[in-house]
Amino acid sequence: MKTSLSYPIGKFETLKPINKDQIAQWIEEIATLPQRMKEAVAGLSTEQLDTPYRPEGWTIRQVIHHVPDSHMNSYIRFCWTLTEDQPTIKAYNEQAWATLPFQSTLPISASLDLLEQIHMRWVHLLKSLNQSDLDKAYIHPDDGKTNKLAKVIGMYAWHGNHHLAHITSLKARMNW
Repeated sequence: MKTSLSYPIGKFETLKPINKDQIAQWIEEIATLPQRMKEAVAGLSTEQLDTPYRPEGWTIRQVIHHVPDSHMNSYIRFCWTLTEDQPTIKAYNEQAWATLPFQSTLPISASLDLLEQIHMRWVHLLKSLNQSDLDKAYIHPDDGKTNKLAKVIGMYAWHGNHHLAHITSLKARMNW
């Protein structure tokens, strides 16, 4: 697997077919992400939090604020998909959200706490899904692709690990 500063754990790939063990592993990764994120940023200074993980990349602070923004959107997409027939979900401009002015002054604890709470709800939802639920899908308006919930669980387990690796790999490179 080729890695880079942008994709320190590589791009998302999934096994086909997705099995129950894989889904359980992904749900566990989602469940533990809030604590792993807290541990990764514990003790970092303001200067370190405001360091980009790569040239022209987001700062650690922006990454910390981005993850709950993204995962809240995913949680809502799951609820839409479970309550509507193959909905077209609402996309959002991640780059624009990451540069909203309040995010540069908002304490990271607000986003770390939000991540913990949204994951508590989301994991409870994910653990309740049966095979029929996992086969339900939504349409993403940016590419028109249909996304089955089973695969989306893996995408978001990867997403959390991907951004966590941005932080931990920067810390390793900087010897923090």
